[in-house]
Amino acid sequence: MRALVVDHSAAGRLALGTVPDPVPGPDEALVKIAAISLNYGELPKSDDAAEGTVPGWDAAGVVERAAANGRGPQPGDRVVTWGLNAGWAELRAVPVGELAVLPAAVTFADAAALPVAGLTALRALRTAGVRPGQRVAITGASGGVGRFAVQLAHLAGAEVYALVGSPARGAGLAALGADHVLTGAEGIDTPVDVVLDNVGGSLLAELLGHIAPDGKVISIGATSGEPTPIQPYQLVLNRLTLVGIQAGGDTGADLGHLVRLLAEGRLQPSVDRVASWEEAGKTALALLDREIRGKAVLTVS
Repeated sequence: MRALVVDHSAAGRLALGTVPDPVPGPDEALVKIAAISLNYGELPKSDDAAEGTVPGWDAAGVVERAAANGRGPQPGDRVVTWGLNAGWAELRAVPVGELAVLPAAVTFADAAALPVAGLTALRALRTAGVRPGQRVAITGASGGVGRFAVQLAHLAGAEVYALVGSPARGAGLAALGADHVLTGAEGIDTPVDVVLDNVGGSLLAELLGHIAPDGKVISIGATSGEPTPIQPYQLVLNRLTLVGIQAGGDTGADLGHLVRLLAEGRLQPSVDRVASWEEAGKTALALLDREIRGKAVLTVS
């Protein structure tokens, strides 16, 4: 089958190649992939990425063969899938607990944008225990995770502070539910209860001074690449909790929840770019260069 593989000589270190078809286990469905999405964290950024391997966490398509044990969706069912790698290919073997069936109203491109970014935002807010009336600050709010987090925090009844790198990157966030769109922590005039942090670095350190007593910081990533100069007493004095999370594992129910929100029009996929997977390298570079707001989706021909 054809697949996107790590190729250090290609643009974005990605190129189309040929690899063996996957062999599903007894609890895995074989899915013919129609669309995939790219996430910053999975892109091959250095020569440490193994040449010839197939990356890819997010993919949507049609079940070609049901799981041998009889569980899960049946052939012809449209599904969205999550997994650690091997998603950027024509076929994917997926444990039935890591997929959800799509309603007819949800396109493959929109569904492919959901898994990692949507699951991360959903589980971060759940970990923080966000309640109506709380104030939630989201860094990197213009990215894939950030845009889902803005919407889900708004749906939870929170007052949302969306922090972005520039005014241009904040475009459209108010329409998604952000009450305040800011380019720095200094714009926060009232202490927030929760910070969902995608950026790390000096911004996170500064935000610790804008959190209410007993507040929570959920660390999702550190895309700034900067050291984060946290002093322990920044946490101690206001009894702050700092928790790191990763999305993944037993995702089927949460994917189903996100798909329903999408089908009901209560959640927007925030797809900024759709292209053929033949443009994977070019699209990966655009994502790494912060040229994409929200999600980048590739169609599998």
